[in-house]
Amino acid sequence: MAHSLISPAGGPAPSAVELGGGGNRPALDGEEVWQARVDLAACFRMAARLGMHEGICNHFSALVPGHDDLFLVNPYGLAFSEVTAASLLVCDFHGNVVAGSGAPEATAFYIHARLHMKVPRARAAFHTHMPYATALAMTDGDPLIYAGQTALKFYGRVAVDEDYNGLALDEREGDRIAAAVGDADIVFMKHHGVMVLAPNIAEAWDDLYYLERACEVQCLAMATGRKITAVRPEIAAASARQMREGDPESARLHLASIRRILDRETPEYRAR
Repeated sequence: MAHSLISPAGGPAPSAVELGGGGNRPALDGEEVWQARVDLAACFRMAARLGMHEGICNHFSALVPGHDDLFLVNPYGLAFSEVTAASLLVCDFHGNVVAGSGAPEATAFYIHARLHMKVPRARAAFHTHMPYATALAMTDGDPLIYAGQTALKFYGRVAVDEDYNGLALDEREGDRIAAAVGDADIVFMKHHGVMVLAPNIAEAWDDLYYLERACEVQCLAMATGRKITAVRPEIAAASARQMREGDPESARLHLASIRRILDRETPEYRAR
């Protein structure tokens, strides 16, 4: 299912010296960039623990702190449970790997490079085929029913990409997916999976985790065969506003909690 990336750039990659440390752009080996690597690696590891991964497919990315044209992404061939802070790649939007060993998986590059380029507010982009959210992406109608409190976190923030077009193996498909995002933070990709977009790694993780939990309880409710009663729209909207007010701090603390767990149990995720 996964594919090797053949660089569309056709030329030599810019050096890390050229892309980091010049002017006001932080060096790629600076502490702020390293902490972003550790945060992103923690998300991969916890996603693997929670069954939110699929083989060596699926990908998380985040723009490099201080850079709007470089992004961190997992290398092709590693399972989420193998990703470390040091193994993450730094790529540009043209298919060049400017730091790290290996290359991104092809669909990871074509989706994430175009998303970060076309939707600059998305400084983090997490794409998975996590089972419950993907199951709902396969159903007719709107995937989420706003019947449970956790689902209300996403009220008014969801788009549905109805036009599945096969694997994203060129820029056109990446551009099409980026165009389908609109103002949404959560994209259910019909017949495919989900994409979570956020201003930082912590909020991307927080949304990814709670999205799968909301989808899981909805699937359980649907399995009863009983009618599911949605929350009234005005209450759903008010509840969503309440949740969003606290989301940045809650997300920061959520990510800190998973880092503490991993620091105790599998500290190699953050090895340099």
